[in-house]
Amino acid sequence: MDEGLLRSLSPSVLAILVRRGADFAAAEDAVQDALIEAVRVWPTDPPRDPKGWLVTVAWRRFLDATRSEVSRRRREDLLDEEPAPGPTPGTDDTLALYFLCAHPSLTPSSAVALTLRAVGGLTTRQIAAAYLVPEATMAQRISRAKRTVADVRFDQPGDVATVLRVLYLVFNEGYSGDVDLAVEAIRLTRQVAAAIDTRHIFYGEVAGLLALMLLHHARRDARTAPDGALVPLPEQDRGRWDTTSIAEGVEILQAALARDRLGEFQAQAAIAALHADALTAAETDWVQILEWYDELARLTDSPVVRLNRAVAVGEADGPRAGLAALAALDHSLPRHTAVAAYLHERDGDLAKAARLYIEAARQAPNLAERDHLTRQAARLNARR
Repeated sequence: MDEGLLRSLSPSVLAILVRRGADFAAAEDAVQDALIEAVRVWPTDPPRDPKGWLVTVAWRRFLDATRSEVSRRRREDLLDEEPAPGPTPGTDDTLALYFLCAHPSLTPSSAVALTLRAVGGLTTRQIAAAYLVPEATMAQRISRAKRTVADVRFDQPGDVATVLRVLYLVFNEGYSGDVDLAVEAIRLTRQVAAAIDTRHIFYGEVAGLLALMLLHHARRDARTAPDGALVPLPEQDRGRWDTTSIAEGVEILQAALARDRLGEFQAQAAIAALHADALTAAETDWVQILEWYDELARLTDSPVVRLNRAVAVGEADGPRAGLAALAALDHSLPRHTAVAAYLHERDGDLAKAARLYIEAARQAPNLAERDHLTRQAARLNARR
């Protein structure tokens, strides 16, 4: 059973139902029912046209769900409109769904959560973990968002800034999911870049996001060891980096920066480009990276950005300067303890660094990161 195929087809099936007249929440429920039916039926009776099969079953599930006295007349209209069996259109509606989920009637956080769930294919639990909230809270947020966009159609504009934020989150989540969402996010960001007018206020940020994705994705093969263990950036085999993607990302970034309308994604891409430009970890231009983090902090005032900036301070000005910058931040921030452990190790306090690595491992959001931090603690304890 190819679950990856099911998850890749679900956005376009959802879009087809919405375009035929189903409201968003009911359409998503119908698609989920069709996916469950596919898991049951396909292993023994695989369809010749998987997408067409899903559309047919989902549409019938939607019609079944609308059978009541109140909706009888509308149901009859929908039955009349049902197209004849045959190949489904090859239109890619995924990006349209992103804009639908980013409708101005939704708050940015609700729009992101809805898109990750309905289009990105992430579970409610995964989204809740990304937002550091209980799963029940996220489930309520997604349900409210679906009700809000129930009557929204594709001709109503979505918010470009929210779509970009969602695409970046989907890209980041793509490295830990079952489906290659990172590649899908890059593909959709290319579509946005091709569709948006170069005079649009967000054009530079669209280009910046695409450059950022390409620069990060170029290092993907070097991020993990053969046994699945995380490989930190300084220890990565730079010969495994995709130089073609790096060159494309840098070219796109330079064109965006030349427009002199700096934004968050452009600043992040500039940092990634400086890492990509260094032939070795020791040659990394940390002074310039710190300058870009200062720009990024000015643009976003994000606690996570300031956490990363503390690392840059530690590299550019020494570990004690980095620890001083870290002390000014909220200690409950994700990965705060891991950063403290790294800076104390750089400062030579191996015992404290080992203790902090163990503490950070207990706080790690996933198994791979926990194992990496545990190994760091073991490495330091072996040296003492």
